[in-house]
Amino acid sequence: MINTRLTALFGAALTAGILSATTGPAVADGPTTDSAPLTCAGRTIDPAAPIHYRTEALIKAPLDTIWNLQTDVERWPSWQPGVATNERLDAGPFQPGSRFRWTMPVPATTSTPATTLTITSTVQQLEPGRCLRWTGPATGNGLNIEGGVHIWTFTPVDGGVLVRTEENWNGAQVEADVPTSTRFLGMGLEAWMSDLRKAAER
Repeated sequence: MINTRLTALFGAALTAGILSATTGPAVADGPTTDSAPLTCAGRTIDPAAPIHYRTEALIKAPLDTIWNLQTDVERWPSWQPGVATNERLDAGPFQPGSRFRWTMPVPATTSTPATTLTITSTVQQLEPGRCLRWTGPATGNGLNIEGGVHIWTFTPVDGGVLVRTEENWNGAQVEADVPTSTRFLGMGLEAWMSDLRKAAER
């Protein structure tokens, strides 16, 4: 049975343009087929999670530019249309243990009121200029993603930086409809990658 609340919530996000079904030129080869998970400091996503997605893009910008965009989390709303707010929950350098809370507005539909999806993330691993791995739950309008793990890797190559990202979701609600949840996770990551490329290459 499809989780109608999940479908309505993500459907509203699509309608608002928070998630994009089109990726433009951001993705180098689309979703990767390599079965080996991305790693940061030897850690991966949750390999047992039924919902996961991975993609990559060649970004034609300096590594420092891309890294700074990703790690200056409080500035995400300035270049990611789908992020309304982002605040650090601690002071000091962005490092393992750093926490941040960010929100995504989701408009009302005929079956659900307007709401805000709130994600509280904790950096677990970080290698400067090479990779990031954070974890954290997301909640909003009855939706509960109990466990998410997100990894980004950055590899200088000819012509720019190969940026890869992989994420998994856990939780009874999203696992009630794995294909729909995977589809929307993929759309979100493709949109994020597109926004990152545009911001870095400007």
